Amino acid sequence: MILQRIGNRGIRLGTLFDRAAARHPAGPVVLDHTLDIAPQLGTRLTLTELAELIDDFASRLWAARVRPGEHVVVHKTDGFDISLLACAVARIGAIPVLLSSKLDGATVAELIRRVDRPHLVTDGAKLEHDLPDTVFGLAEQVLLTSGSHTGATPLASLAGSPRVAPVTMSPDHPTLVTHTSGTTGTPKLAVHTGRSFQARYRPQASVVAFVSKREPLAVHVSFVHSRMFTAMPIAVLQGHPLIVLRDDDPATVGEIFAQVPPGFIEAHPNSFMRWEELVDDPRRPLANVKYFSSTFDAIHPRTVHRLLGASRREHPLFAQAYGQSEVGPIAARTYTRGRGAEADGRCVGVPFPGMTGVRVVSRDGNPPSRTNPGNIEVRSDGRIITYLGEHERWEQQTADGDWWRMGDVGYRTKRGCLHLLDREIDVIPGIESTLAVEDTLFARLPELVEVIIVPGGHGTAVPVVCTKDDKPLDQVAWQAAVRGLAPMADPVQWRLEDLPHTATTKIKRVELARLLQAGKGGAQ
Repeated sequence: MILQRIGNRGIRLGTLFDRAAARHPAGPVVLDHTLDIAPQLGTRLTLTELAELIDDFASRLWAARVRPGEHVVVHKTDGFDISLLACAVARIGAIPVLLSSKLDGATVAELIRRVDRPHLVTDGAKLEHDLPDTVFGLAEQVLLTSGSHTGATPLASLAGSPRVAPVTMSPDHPTLVTHTSGTTGTPKLAVHTGRSFQARYRPQASVVAFVSKREPLAVHVSFVHSRMFTAMPIAVLQGHPLIVLRDDDPATVGEIFAQVPPGFIEAHPNSFMRWEELVDDPRRPLANVKYFSSTFDAIHPRTVHRLLGASRREHPLFAQAYGQSEVGPIAARTYTRGRGAEADGRCVGVPFPGMTGVRVVSRDGNPPSRTNPGNIEVRSDGRIITYLGEHERWEQQTADGDWWRMGDVGYRTKRGCLHLLDREIDVIPGIESTLAVEDTLFARLPELVEVIIVPGGHGTAVPVVCTKDDKPLDQVAWQAAVRGLAPMADPVQWRLEDLPHTATTKIKRVELARLLQAGKGGAQ
């Protein structure tokens, strides 16, 4: 798209913090954890210190014989140093492949095999407790960020290696590989280029450019997700004080936000749901927030309403973007106190003018509508160039060359607003939109912290519910809440922590349905 292409020289992850530090050398970065690769730096750092750290570890990787064009899998205990290591890998022209710390060992081994003998950066704890011994045969070498293990080389042993100049790769060369959420099985490895990343960076950067540089920007996003590599550059290049959260525990988050009140928060929808309890925190940790922003998954109207109500700023906004790991942000809309998500929760907004496009294709020859949703297809220069080791799967999702099949169903209004009703695989006969039903149940039952509607053994809709403090569901209140909704089976109550989650805290609906049908899982 034209506005994504003008002057697009690529994201240049390897020198990102150098450029940010040159503009804002004392720019603060606040963490809720120490870095495994540099615990001595503590939790209050500057952009200059981070630029130096990335340069240091890029040189250590070079000393370990990592060279331009080679793949480096990073799979370690969760932390912001995952994102920093990705920048270090890119700095010497290699290609970081980021695998979530939440993936099980067998899945990680399969993805390493798919990359074809990459260098592996991990830690002693992962090798000791999670990863199978086969990773040593699948990787060119194993490097450790912390701990020790036979057959692996600690990066600490390479401290003091001679510094090397940044390696500049073509903007059309692969610059990063991330994995998809894996909600329907083994994750796919999405290959991004410098140019595609810069293209998906622009829609969000153009919006945040209107936010005052004095506003601290808080980010709670998976460190291996492509979204981190657009949110992070926006913050550091525009000069916002940056708050990086590893955990979304409300007690910890409330304490940090009370000390450094953010003006802008980017987080997963499920994290925002957890932070609803911060609304009643006497320290008022959300009082300074002017802008809330969320991508990844549907956000429930109740959550939007409560968070906006917690802000003491004039005219706060909640922005929701619709997109996917493979294409980046595609459409967006905002909510206000006066017009919250309950006004039209299934509307995910309109495309970014001059940057992204959306169309809805009929599934049965009839025009797509609310009662007859079609397949959503999108267009953006931010689209990945392939799935590593699975190019045929990538080709299956392309349509007419430029269009990408999202795997969602919905429709567009006469004004062009896109309405998302369901994932294609989540459609249940007799229910117009499971997401809309879930929104309604959240609004009617304040005690719910999660509700997921999945198909049962005979196609019947089965609601899986989680409550605050795991208290037994009030059956009388439930019967009142479902009155007027499509027929469903009796609710099944689970503990929230027992639900299968992806790296971005999405619920794995297909796996949940399978567990229910097999009589397994955390049902109470």
